[in-house]
Amino acid sequence: MFRLSTLIYGFFAVVFLSTSSLAGHHEEADNGIGSTPSISVSGILPSTSKTEYPEAQWQIKNPLNLGVSEEKVKRLFDLSFADSATQGVVLIKDGFLIGERYAEGFEKSSYGTSWSMAKSFYASLIGISIDRGEINSLDDKVADYLDYFGDQRAEISLRDLLDMTSGLEMPDHEHENMFFSGDHLAYARDVGVEKPAGQKFEYNNVNSMLLAEIIEKATGQKADALLKERVFDKIGLTDVTLWQDSAGNPLTYCCVDTTARQYSRFGLLFARSGNWNGEQIISQDYVNETFSKVWTGLESSTIEQDRGYSLHWWISRHDEEAVIFNASGKFGQYIFVDRENDIVFTRITKYHPTGGSVQDWGVLRYINWLGSVDFRRKAAVVLDYLGIIELDSAIKTPVTYDDGTSKEFFENYQTIIDSLVDISRQ
Repeated sequence: MFRLSTLIYGFFAVVFLSTSSLAGHHEEADNGIGSTPSISVSGILPSTSKTEYPEAQWQIKNPLNLGVSEEKVKRLFDLSFADSATQGVVLIKDGFLIGERYAEGFEKSSYGTSWSMAKSFYASLIGISIDRGEINSLDDKVADYLDYFGDQRAEISLRDLLDMTSGLEMPDHEHENMFFSGDHLAYARDVGVEKPAGQKFEYNNVNSMLLAEIIEKATGQKADALLKERVFDKIGLTDVTLWQDSAGNPLTYCCVDTTARQYSRFGLLFARSGNWNGEQIISQDYVNETFSKVWTGLESSTIEQDRGYSLHWWISRHDEEAVIFNASGKFGQYIFVDRENDIVFTRITKYHPTGGSVQDWGVLRYINWLGSVDFRRKAAVVLDYLGIIELDSAIKTPVTYDDGTSKEFFENYQTIIDSLVDISRQ
């Protein structure tokens, strides 16, 4: 097992820490797809319309039987595995699993962590609550649900939170301190307004963390329990860890752990416009609004491509040739959705769980007084080296180590998207 000091040295310097998983993993039933580092496809199944849904397991089909070139699938996978951080990829077409590949030491039952892909998961609850009449509309003010927003933040709407245009204070450290606090929601409540709402896109984890309290106020249930009940259980995504902070708040801006196959179920739900095997779990209107082009030309420090954003989903491509949206996590976790062609492509990075589902900083909580995250990081490493504290045994939190941090995938992002689009070309 990697030492947490490795993490502290590596990732802490880049951004806020990463994620960890469940102690016990329950794998989906074996469908005959192995965990070898090569594209895996099975024999021929009867053709079907785009109404196929997985039950306890995915049905497998050779891509050729769906009009997809095996070479094109191989190219997409090869591009993904050009980055050594890739743990696994899964490709779904017309509700069938048409290929998957895993890095050495990992398999279909191996957990990956979501990081910010979780934002897309929890945002779906807002759409469901609108459908149920618990929330009136996306244009409701946050202050309608959170009394303390009746101050200078009074004009911020739910749409502003979901589009990352709230105008809430956005410091250079991107609120990484929230991840290291015992009560993430308390931190989010204290963030003041900096600019008018609805005018500027700024990716801010605080926007997403506030959803935890808004959802609970609107429904009377905690967001993680509601996500499981209203979405995950309905689509068979049952093997999953939903992280909380030590105060019991669901981490609605990050931190869901499950397998690549399981993540793909959520992608299929949106590929099918919110419908799952005849049940409209999320209204098509809400999915349509999600998959609309809102903010565009967004720059990234890791991806050299203009992207867009809408209701807690990223836009990879939106033109006459293709419309591809994705749920995205910080270190290269993706669920790509091509709704028009009924394709879901999931990629997760290497993940080494620390165990548990409730964040616990252990002895590190005693050095919070040291001030900045960077200084705490350096102090923790020194204290661990001196034997005063033991980082490895002290911490329960989602964690992404160096081996799970993407580089080449980001560099090849445009080529990967082009390759994904090419899957549907004849």
